[in-house]
Amino acid sequence: MIPLCGATGTMPSGTPLPRRVMIVAGEASGDIYGADLVQKALLQDSGLHFFGIGGDLMREAGVETLVDSADIAVMGLVEVLKHFGVISSAFLRLKKILREDPPELLILIDYPGFNIRLAKAAKKAGVQVLYYISPKVWAWKAGRIKTIAANTSHMAVIFPFEIPLYEKEGAPVTFVGHPMLDLINVTMNRDEAAASFGLDPSRKIIGIFPGSRRSEIERILPAIVAAAESLQKECPEVQFVLPLASTLSEEDILPHLKRSGISATITRKRIHDLIRACDAIISVSGTVTLEIALIGTPMVIIYKLAPLTYQIAKRVVKIEHIGLCNIVAGRSLVKELIQEQANPEAITAEIMNIITDDGYRAAMTANLATIRDKLGGGGAAQRTASLALDLINRKQDI
Repeated sequence: MIPLCGATGTMPSGTPLPRRVMIVAGEASGDIYGADLVQKALLQDSGLHFFGIGGDLMREAGVETLVDSADIAVMGLVEVLKHFGVISSAFLRLKKILREDPPELLILIDYPGFNIRLAKAAKKAGVQVLYYISPKVWAWKAGRIKTIAANTSHMAVIFPFEIPLYEKEGAPVTFVGHPMLDLINVTMNRDEAAASFGLDPSRKIIGIFPGSRRSEIERILPAIVAAAESLQKECPEVQFVLPLASTLSEEDILPHLKRSGISATITRKRIHDLIRACDAIISVSGTVTLEIALIGTPMVIIYKLAPLTYQIAKRVVKIEHIGLCNIVAGRSLVKELIQEQANPEAITAEIMNIITDDGYRAAMTANLATIRDKLGGGGAAQRTASLALDLINRKQDI
């Protein structure tokens, strides 16, 4: 274990001490992007030591995870209150390090409720903050823009329309492109991808993408599973696949499947190949809808919050769509089923449209193909790693 010492210098052997970077990713998508960023940063400077909050992928990339992101990956007022003790403990632990043993830099990845507060603590402690992947200030709580701008050293944003939001507040901001463009590399066709998972390419394959948070599983998976049962009655030969997020275990999923009687191929690996293998996907809203869109698989997006959380959200959300692919496109490319609409009957009907109506499916696939051009070029993690190193070096030059 590398000691968390506050100042840079040299070890007794004369070897320079590693330059410490705290990094915080509170959700499964952040774990993916954080791991890629850390890998790119270490290629540029192997003398960095990353520590903070992350999941399996960030650990594999070399991050010392003081808190597992699975323990704090919740969404919504009700869910946060239920997990307040764990989240508060994690926050206080990192805040203490910022105050008593400050790192060279703090990198924050989305997760606004936690990270905006941590940015304030870092500013007070004199620690530079690089915010990678802005909170969705364009969707709700626009007032947060001023707070974020006041407490960060640099914003690395992934959508071009975010630039003027921060420039208006005088925050240094760089559009780095969307990191997903570099992470998707599917070389197999649909049949090859299906066979690689032991699936029968001659039979329809439906993806079940229930999310990365345990609270999502409890709210949403029962409706998806009920829809799967209906789909199996309509198409007895249908096959189901379910990618398991790094923040979940099979124990979170299996009870729901066992109660239904349906079987699904569950995997943690090669999610993009799995997306390619599918004929249609039932997906929760979130980053994964962008992955699905970029690969070109038709889908239906479902969104369901705790009733109180949803009533609050309805009053503050300022955008027409909840699926990232629809938000980026600025129009409805795929159907969104929200709250009561996210029921087994509606889900089943939409999936049946996709797998039985060739024209409907072809039109959706063609529309999804327009997404890539709206996200800039690749190299987001590489650019953000360079920004991080510039901030660290700038501090040392002072």
